[in-house]
Amino acid sequence: MVIITHLKNHTIILRNKKVEKSMKRMTLILILMFSSFSFADDVIFEITKHNASAIPIAILPLTNNVQSTNISTVISGDLNLSGQFRTLGSEDLIANPKFASQIKYGEWRMVGADYLTMGSVRASGPGRYEIDIKLFSVVDQKQMLSLTLPVLEGDFRSGGHYIADKIYEKITGIKGIFSTKIAYVTATQITDGIQYQLLVADADGKNSQALVTSSQPLLSPKWSPQGNKLAYVSFEKGNSAIYIQDLSTGSRELISNYKGINSGPSFSPDGRQLALTLSKSGNPEIYTMDIYTRRLKQITKSWAIDTGANWAPDGNSLVFTSDRGGKPNLYQVDLNSLVASRLTFEGDYNAGGSFSPDGEHICYVQGNKNNYKIALRHNKSETSQQISDGPLDETPTFAPNNNMILYATKNTKGQGILISTSLDGSTKNQLLVSNGHIREPSWSPVIN
Repeated sequence: MVIITHLKNHTIILRNKKVEKSMKRMTLILILMFSSFSFADDVIFEITKHNASAIPIAILPLTNNVQSTNISTVISGDLNLSGQFRTLGSEDLIANPKFASQIKYGEWRMVGADYLTMGSVRASGPGRYEIDIKLFSVVDQKQMLSLTLPVLEGDFRSGGHYIADKIYEKITGIKGIFSTKIAYVTATQITDGIQYQLLVADADGKNSQALVTSSQPLLSPKWSPQGNKLAYVSFEKGNSAIYIQDLSTGSRELISNYKGINSGPSFSPDGRQLALTLSKSGNPEIYTMDIYTRRLKQITKSWAIDTGANWAPDGNSLVFTSDRGGKPNLYQVDLNSLVASRLTFEGDYNAGGSFSPDGEHICYVQGNKNNYKIALRHNKSETSQQISDGPLDETPTFAPNNNMILYATKNTKGQGILISTSLDGSTKNQLLVSNGHIREPSWSPVIN
C-alpha cells in the first residue's frame, strides 16, 4: 500500500502493508514537521515588493470619525495591498476639503494624485452610523462615485472593506476582493504538544477567528462557491476524515471517513459535489461525491498516486497531481470521457494545481533541486512562468477576481507566513502569524 501527502512541497510516500499503520506514521510525520517551526510575534500585512506602475490615490481622513477603527486607514491598506494602487502619505495630503467645490485639482496633481477620496461619518441612531464617501478623478476634474453606507457600531472595518471594493471597481472595472475572507491552518507549540487551528480572517489578515481547534493535524480547507461553508481534513479520529463546516451556524458534518486516505476536498462550481482523494480501493484515486446523496464516482484508475483534484470553473474537468509519468505532474481529466491529459513537463515536481476563477490560468508549485516556487500556467498558450522566489513556497490559491494569488512559505527567520502576489509577481505582501506556523491558505469567493 502506498500513501502520498504533499507537505512543504515535498512528496512524502509512506509504504506499509496496512493502511492504518501508514496513516499513523503520516500523522507522526506531520506533527514532527509542524513542531520544528518557530513562531512570529504579531499579525500584520507588510508590502515587501511594490508595483512601480501603481495608481497614486489620496485617501483623506473621514471627518467625525470618532470610532476606534480608522476607516480611511482600512481603505488605504486595502488599496495598497492590491498592488494596483499607491496611497499618498500623510505628508502629501495638502488639504482636507469637505465639499467638491473646495478641491483644488491642480494642487493635487502637483503632489502626484490621480484620484482623491473624501467623506465623513455621522451617527444615524443608537449604535447606527452612516459613512459618506466620494471619489474624484484629479486628471478629469470630476466626481466618479458617491456612496452612503449604513453600518452598525463594530462594523467599521467591514464598511471600510466595502468602500475599498467600490473604489477599486470604479477605477479598474474589476470587482474588488477586500470584503472576502481567507481560511488557513496554524500549528502552535503548547505545553503538551501541538495545537492545530483552522482560522478565517479578513482578506487583509485582520480579524481572525478560529473555527476548529484540535490536537491532531488539520489540512486542506476549501470554500464552497457560496462562501458559507468550508470543507477540510481532520485527523481527530486517528485516520484522515473530511468534514464540512457551516460558517453561519457553526455546525459541521462528517462527509468521508473511509478506511485509508480521505483527503483533498474541493467543491464543484455549483456546490453540489466534492472532488476528493480516497484509497479505499487500495490505491489513492480521484473521486467525486454528491454531497446530498453521498454517491461516489471514481474518476481515475491508475497504478500511480493521484491526488489534489480541483475543479475547472465550467465544472466539466478536474486538474490533479499524479506521478504516473514517473514524477509528480499536473493532469486534467474530462469528467465525461474520464480521459486525462498531462499539463506540465518542466521541472522535477509540479503539484497542487488550482484554476483561476476565469479559467485562464492554473497556479501550482514547481520544484527543481529542492527549490519550490509558485508557477502560473497560461492555459491558452500552454506556457508557464515562476512568480515567487522560493525555496519553500506551497499551496497557492487564487483571489476571486483573478488578479492575486495567496500562498504559504517561510521567511528568512524560519517563520511560517502567507504571501499575496500579483500574477506577474510585481507586488508581494507578507502576512506574519503570532500563534503558530501558517499553511494551506484558501481564498473565499466574492460573497454578494
